Amino acid sequence: MSPAAAALLAVRGEVAKAVVGQESTVTGLLIALLAGGHVLLEGVPGVAKTLLVRALSAALSLDTKRVQFTPDLMPGDVTGSLIYDASTSAFTFREGPVFTNILLADEINRTPPKTQASLLEAMEEHQVSVDGVSRKLPAPFMVAATQNPVEYEGTYPLPEAQLDRFLLKLTMDLPSRDDEIEVIRRHSLGFDPQDLHGAGVRAVAGAAELKQARDEVSQVSVAAEVLSYVVDLVRATRTAPSFQLGVSPRGATAILKSARAYAWLSGRGFVTPDDVKALALPTLRHRVALRPEAEMDGVAVDDILLSILATVPVPR
Repeated sequence: MSPAAAALLAVRGEVAKAVVGQESTVTGLLIALLAGGHVLLEGVPGVAKTLLVRALSAALSLDTKRVQFTPDLMPGDVTGSLIYDASTSAFTFREGPVFTNILLADEINRTPPKTQASLLEAMEEHQVSVDGVSRKLPAPFMVAATQNPVEYEGTYPLPEAQLDRFLLKLTMDLPSRDDEIEVIRRHSLGFDPQDLHGAGVRAVAGAAELKQARDEVSQVSVAAEVLSYVVDLVRATRTAPSFQLGVSPRGATAILKSARAYAWLSGRGFVTPDDVKALALPTLRHRVALRPEAEMDGVAVDDILLSILATVPVPR
């Protein structure tokens, strides 16, 4: 195991000091960082979405900023804006919170489309343009956006073009009974979610280790049969009767990126069909759209994707 791999795997243990359970979500966030992608976190309030991102940032020694998305939030509140400086009689650029390593976009679907769109350039190009001038964002850069799956009043659903920019959509479920008991036990002993240092979270990796890890992930090999399997899965979503919108070619490349990162985290230098299966749901669930009649029947996107995974032939 390379030093970068050991460092990235140690991050899980550090995050666990602050967040009980949610191992699959932590792995998903690490995969997104390794693949240079962004994550949409979906879960009811109080399942530690914010704490999870803060703990991950602390364990990786990365800068993080949080923006609470509200209906009156303006694009300049995210990207930054030009401010008139009376002392120099000139306009100077004041950086917005997007100039960070991990941007926590809390309740992203509560802000109007104009402000949501202000993140598109940042997510795709890793830069922002204000008054005709493009400014590079720090590296690494990742958006971790959250949304509430049960409260839709006063929200602005993300358009397909923006959803497609997220590498993964991770669902954070309520904890099991044992995990919830452990959460309560920690709080009874004085755990403070605002004091990660006091909880014992330490930086075990940094930007250098992450860059080395990304270089190693890019060397993970993918057999032609596995590439064909990825394409067959994606094409099957386009002919599924319950979907009115299937997965685009960008979705196929997203599976490839995430499966490579997952294989590397698992200590392998090659991608297996099981890696593809493991990442299919989080990579594809936000890239498809149900037909209205399927929605009325209560059909779940994940169930259709699982059916596709069960029917598309797996290479041997």
